[in-house]
Amino acid sequence: MAGLWDAALRGEAAVRRAALAAVDAALLEGVLMRTEAEPNTSDVVSYAPFTLLPSAVPSALFRQAYAVQQDFNLLVDAISQDGEFLERALASTIKVDDFTARLFRIHLQVLEEGLAQSVFLGINRSDYMFDCGAPGAPALKQIEINTIAASFGGLASRTAAVHGRVLKELGMAEEASRLLPNNPSEGLASGIAKAWELYGSRSAVVMFLVEEVQRNIFDQRCVENELWNRNIRVIRKRFRDVFEKGSLDEARRLYMDGQEVAVVYYREGYVPKNYDQQNWEARLLLERSRAVKCPDIATQLAGTKKVQQELSRPGTLEKLLPGRTEAIARIRATFAGLYSLDMGEEGDKIAATAIANPDQFVLKPQREGGGNNLYGEELRQVLEKIKDSPERTSYILMDKIQPQPTRNYLLRAHSPLKASECISELGIFGVYVRQGKELVMNEAAGHLLRTKAVEHADGGVAAGVAVLDTPYLV
Repeated sequence: MAGLWDAALRGEAAVRRAALAAVDAALLEGVLMRTEAEPNTSDVVSYAPFTLLPSAVPSALFRQAYAVQQDFNLLVDAISQDGEFLERALASTIKVDDFTARLFRIHLQVLEEGLAQSVFLGINRSDYMFDCGAPGAPALKQIEINTIAASFGGLASRTAAVHGRVLKELGMAEEASRLLPNNPSEGLASGIAKAWELYGSRSAVVMFLVEEVQRNIFDQRCVENELWNRNIRVIRKRFRDVFEKGSLDEARRLYMDGQEVAVVYYREGYVPKNYDQQNWEARLLLERSRAVKCPDIATQLAGTKKVQQELSRPGTLEKLLPGRTEAIARIRATFAGLYSLDMGEEGDKIAATAIANPDQFVLKPQREGGGNNLYGEELRQVLEKIKDSPERTSYILMDKIQPQPTRNYLLRAHSPLKASECISELGIFGVYVRQGKELVMNEAAGHLLRTKAVEHADGGVAAGVAVLDTPYLV
């Protein structure tokens, strides 16, 4: 896969010209972020970081990732409805991880009271790398599945046009015509719109629950815009607004500022720093309500790393998806090696193996948002420290995937233009809607390719490490 664009990148002058055209194209297409200096105003904005050129992706693996997405939607939905499985899977984690424990307590409290919500909306993103570690063709291996606040569907809808413009600039109109159309904004909005419609109140609004710092607002606005185009009213609120102004009526309908809320779409609430005591109370209020939460708390728990590891145990998928032999085979084919660090012989063994061979593994805590995983020497030091303590059960171990690096230019505002050795991660967005027990929508809703320099082990675009990219199928 190396060297796809080498001929086009021979001259430094050509690269500079292409980079200038690329940045203007990104601004023109709306591939935007607010600045670090002023994250809560759009007076001055910049382009979101992206690659100069699209990256090669093996077409067979790309098709495989799309083909398994509806299976993953079914799986996440099944886990969210299986309270016993969640309780069993997270039993050791909630003893040592306060964040997961608090989410789990709200989950139990809501179940005990009885769910007011009857329509369920899932928006997830399953992330993969292309593993070249074993002999033979590269293999598609799942890194994780994000079940809350899966981002960049909006900006990913606009990135292919930028790369098409760059390829034309370099005299490759034929290659530009081969870039795939991609519109996750529309796909995510169609799921939200379906949930809004099934909620059954035309005057009710969709509420985007957003963070205090909103650098990535344009990614959200892309989805929001699709909803306004369908004449669905959208409001943007933070946890503190919900705490101050949110209320439930006797039927547990949710009101914000006197407006009934049909759907709560979380772009916040996925890491401990999103919560203080007031925010936890606001979260409980939302969970108790009749509004469609995307995700409800059980679906957020379904996306934890510990659940991911438990799914790899023999027989688990068969219990969650009875009779779906082909779906199970498609899902299982994407699993990398995943290992429990629960107390006991099995956990002792794998901890010792990882300490002896730290470069073969990734140590993952129960956290979303990128930048949390541990590798190499750092992994060894942390495991050495916690190997005999129950604290180790708040992590899982995963085999380290070995992708094939390729050369590209990563364009960031105020950064020098230089070639980097890069690796990519492919995400497929999934959307499903369930009413009662009936699944009324189950779709793959588009893709996201993110690329980073090989020296950066972990972290996404919002974390400031990866940049937006477009797949070029080979």
